[in-house]
Amino acid sequence: MNRRDFIGLLGGTAVALPRAARAQHPKKPVVGFISPGSAEKSPYAKGFRLGLADAGYVEGSNVDIEYRWAEGKYDRLPALAADLVAKHPAVILAAGGTTGVLPVKAATSTIPILFFAGSDPVADGLVASFNRPGGRITGVYLMVSNLVGKQLEILHEIKPAAGTIGVLENLASPGAEARIKVLREAAVTLGVKLDVLGASVDEDFSKVFAHLAEQNTTALVLSPDPYLNGQRERIAALAAAGRVAVIAPFREYAMAGGLMTYGPDLTEGYRLLGNYAGQILKGANPATLPFQQATKVEFVVNLKAAKALGLTLPLPLIGRADEVIE
Repeated sequence: MNRRDFIGLLGGTAVALPRAARAQHPKKPVVGFISPGSAEKSPYAKGFRLGLADAGYVEGSNVDIEYRWAEGKYDRLPALAADLVAKHPAVILAAGGTTGVLPVKAATSTIPILFFAGSDPVADGLVASFNRPGGRITGVYLMVSNLVGKQLEILHEIKPAAGTIGVLENLASPGAEARIKVLREAAVTLGVKLDVLGASVDEDFSKVFAHLAEQNTTALVLSPDPYLNGQRERIAALAAAGRVAVIAPFREYAMAGGLMTYGPDLTEGYRLLGNYAGQILKGANPATLPFQQATKVEFVVNLKAAKALGLTLPLPLIGRADEVIE
């Protein structure tokens, strides 16, 4: 072998070795995250990443997360779900309850799916039982739909003279009908009438609050809908301008200047889902991962908002709050 051939052989070996090393390096698993909302309005992805970290997975280090956001346009979800499935993730987190999970379920028959259930996932036909879901879907049950009756009760406590209470719902949401049913039953018990108003696009909000002003309705229950939750700053501002007392399901509304919230801790729920995603990455079977029930419910009161509305909240009610914003 002459000197030129020998140098060429060394050069070829030098190129081949790094390629071989790269080929032997394990590929990072991919986790899907799809939401009906928007990235800037959703603080919950952080909770999901914390849960993954609890299970030993750090985004960008040993796991990649593919995000898809519908920006409140629910008709985009089927296409986004199909696009996400094409990335072949090991597991998909579908945010937004049945609104988010149904398009993902339709897009894949093999990939494990995690989701928040605002209503009973067994009754909805998504899992066989809480203890043994029995398929490729599991997650966390937040009982959001069942809590709307309690929200109406709290609102009636601070507005006892209100004969009519408004309900702001996204009528395009799959869970809307069930939530309205619970509220109607609670309204009968309290002896109040409900005025159900729909909002599914940005232009609807000014119309809703104009209607409330025309009807002299000063109390409103905000539905636990992902799109409406993403509009919390807008709703809080309109409520303040119209002097409407609003109770919302998630604490972020009170943090955005709204009057009060009563509902589950979504950040903690997402952390539980992140941990489940990590377990599935390690080989756990979603069919045997129990559907967890989140039992922590938060009551947050914003006294600054109450003052702006001219409301004096009952001391016993303030005493029940888990957090008071002053």
